[in-house]
Amino acid sequence: MAETEETAIVEAGPVSQWLAQNGFEHESLQRDHSGVEIIKVSRDYLIPLSTALYANGFNYLRCQCAYDLGPSEDLVSVYHLVKVDDHVEQLEEVCVKVFVPRNDPKVPSVYWIWKAADFQERESYDMYGIVYEGHPNLKRILMPEDWVGWPLRKDYISPDFHELQDAY
Repeated sequence: MAETEETAIVEAGPVSQWLAQNGFEHESLQRDHSGVEIIKVSRDYLIPLSTALYANGFNYLRCQCAYDLGPSEDLVSVYHLVKVDDHVEQLEEVCVKVFVPRNDPKVPSVYWIWKAADFQERESYDMYGIVYEGHPNLKRILMPEDWVGWPLRKDYISPDFHELQDAY
């Protein structure tokens, strides 16, 4: 970061404040484009924090996905959680992110908290190589079992890749 750039101060949202009051180690990140609060947690605290969020009403895992920050950068496992309640006018949402090094991409599975994580964690494993420890059936879901590598990593080189030039 250049010396002239200033680090933006992120105001903790209500979920982050609740987590802090209850002693859960995390960091608040900038809200997303639709105003959803984003929380960064280390993989060591993902399960306790997720269990607390579930107990606090975040009973629906809308989406679990992953992305790559770039060659030699971290991989990110993302959990978009929602409080589903018939008596609430507007849904409460939070996004939890876990950043892991690409040379040790291990994250505990949240399958035992939200069963919807089953196929979603398998897809993140299949495409990025993030190992979800404790997942009951972590195996490839889109690629053949004998596929080598993780196709959506930004440093992935397709085996036997031949570029077509002047194909028209």
